Amino acid sequence: MAIKFGTSGWRDIIAQGFTFGGVRTVGQAIAELVKKERLHNRPVIVGYDTRFLSENFAREISAILSGNGIEVHLSSRDVPTPVLAFEVIRSKAAGAVNITASHNPWDYSGVKFSTAWGGPALPATTATIEETCRAIEAGEIPVRRPKDAVLAGRLVQSIDPRPAYLKYVKGLLDVKAIKKAGLSVVVDSLYGTGRDYVDTLLEECGCKVTVLHNWRDVLFGGTGPDPSPHNLKDLFAKVQSSHAKLGLATDGDADRFGIVDADGSFISPNDFLALLVYHLHVTRGWNGVVARSVMTTHFIDAVAKKYGLITQETPVGFKYIGEIMVKENAVYPAKNGNFLLGGEESGGFTMRGHVPEKDGILACLLAVEMVAVHGKPLKKIMADLQKETGAFLSERFNYATDPVTVQNLKEKLSKNFPTQLAGIQVRRIVDIDGHKFVMTDGSWIGLRSSGTEPLIRVYVEASDPKRLAALAQAGRDLIESCRPPKSKKPSVKAKKAVSRVR
Repeated sequence: MAIKFGTSGWRDIIAQGFTFGGVRTVGQAIAELVKKERLHNRPVIVGYDTRFLSENFAREISAILSGNGIEVHLSSRDVPTPVLAFEVIRSKAAGAVNITASHNPWDYSGVKFSTAWGGPALPATTATIEETCRAIEAGEIPVRRPKDAVLAGRLVQSIDPRPAYLKYVKGLLDVKAIKKAGLSVVVDSLYGTGRDYVDTLLEECGCKVTVLHNWRDVLFGGTGPDPSPHNLKDLFAKVQSSHAKLGLATDGDADRFGIVDADGSFISPNDFLALLVYHLHVTRGWNGVVARSVMTTHFIDAVAKKYGLITQETPVGFKYIGEIMVKENAVYPAKNGNFLLGGEESGGFTMRGHVPEKDGILACLLAVEMVAVHGKPLKKIMADLQKETGAFLSERFNYATDPVTVQNLKEKLSKNFPTQLAGIQVRRIVDIDGHKFVMTDGSWIGLRSSGTEPLIRVYVEASDPKRLAALAQAGRDLIESCRPPKSKKPSVKAKKAVSRVR
C-alpha cells in the first residue's frame, strides 16, 4: 500500500495501512532526507501520542534513525505536537517525528514530520519522503537497523521537553491579569497528550481548575479526540453544573482547541480566531499579517480591516501558515516580526514569537487571558465586536462519499463552474485548495475533499441563518449531482454520516 502524506502527515488505520513495516520505511526515508540535507550531525526529536502502540512505533522509528547513525532524542512520555516543534527550534534539531493521528478516530495512527525550522514539512519535502519510500519498498534502498545495540543505545537519549515549553509559554501570557481574575475553569484533555499542560499552567496562574479525561484511554472514551461539540458533552455539562467561566479542550496531540463559554455554549474556532485578532492587537499593540486558510471565516478579514491589518489566504494545511510566519521573521525566539497570528477553521492557531505550528494549548490559555483582561464572557466580547464588523455565521458539513463522486465534482467545478448559487451571483472564485465561491453579497461556499478521510467538506458563511441554509443546500445539491447513478439517492447511512460543526 502506497505511503501518502496528506495535509498533516501520513495517517492510516492501524494494522491495515499503518503497520510496523510502514513505520520502518518512513523512518528510513526521513533518515535519507536528514542525511541529504546534511543535518545528520544534529539530533532528531521523536515523540508519540496516547494511541494504541504509539510508544512502540516511536521506539521502532528511533531504532531506524539510530541505525543510520543519527542521534535521537526520544520523549520520555506522550507529547503534544507543538511541544515537539518548540523543542526542535530550542535545541536546533534536524527535525521531529511524532507518532500521532491527531484528532482522527481511535483506530488511526500516523507520522507527522516537522522540519528544522519547526513547522510541518512542506509539499516538496513530503514528496521527497514519498518517493524515497517507494524506492525502499522496491528494494533500492535498504532499511538500516542498528547492528550494535550498545552504540544504538548511546544514540537514543530520553528527554522531557515539557519544562522548557511550559516556562516559555507562561512568558507569553498576561499572568498578572489571570491571577487577579481568579477564574474557575474546566479542562478536558480528551484522553490525549494535553494533560499536565493547560491545567498545570492555569493552576500556576491562580485559576481554580477542574480536569476531565486526563488519563490514557486508547479508545478515547469511544468517541474520538476531536474537540468538536459532539465530543464535548461532558465538558458542556461540567461548565454549567460548576458555574465555571470557561471550558477548554485539546485534541489527541494538543495542536487543536475547543472553547466553551460560561453558559455552556461552544465558541467555534472561526469565531475565536477573530476574537484573538482583536485581543492581540488591542492588548499587545501588534500589527502586520494575519494568515488564515482558504476555508476559514471572513470575520477575521473584517476585524483585520478594522484595525488596518493585512490578511493573507493560504491553502488548507498549517504548513502554509508556518511558511508565512517564517517569511515575516516572527518565529520563536523572534518578538517583532511582521506577523500577528495564523489560524484555521479546524482549530489551528499560532502567533508572533511562537512556533510555526498550530498550538491548542496556547489557544486555550489565551481564552482565559481574554476573559480575565476584558472582564466579560467570550460571547459578549464577540457580540460587541460584531456590532462594528457585522454578523458572520459559518458552518461546515462533512459528507461521506466515494472516489468517483470526488473526481466528478472536481471536474464539474473546474470546467463548468456555477455563475450563481442559491440565487446570488458569484463574484469571484478561489481555487488554491478545492473551490470557494464568494458571492456578491459577501457570503461564500467552499468545497474540498478531505486529505485523510473519505469525505467531501462543504463550508458556508453568511450574515443570516436563512442565507446560510440556502448555501448549505446548494452545496448538497452540487455533491448529489456528481454521484454515480447507482448512488444518486443517498442511503440512510450516508445521511447519518453528515456532521455539522459551528
